[in-house]
Amino acid sequence: MTAIRTISARRLLGALLFLPLAGGCATVKLWQREALADPIMQPGRNPIGAAQLDHVYFSREAASGGATVGGGGCGCN
Repeated sequence: MTAIRTISARRLLGALLFLPLAGGCATVKLWQREALADPIMQPGRNPIGAAQLDHVYFSREAASGGATVGGGGCGCN
């Protein structure tokens, strides 16, 4: 009897945890896809500019961070 209650309690808990996540799903209309596909909506829309900012950061901080570029603070990475 307690095993049945435990299983049903787990199912209820799982359903309660899933419900807030289900509300975040939305259907995108065909005419809305153009706005979502705009390059301004992309997080890394300028890779060259991001690389330049990383270079400046590494040169000023005299350390290399989480990027793939290694080097010292002399600016000659």
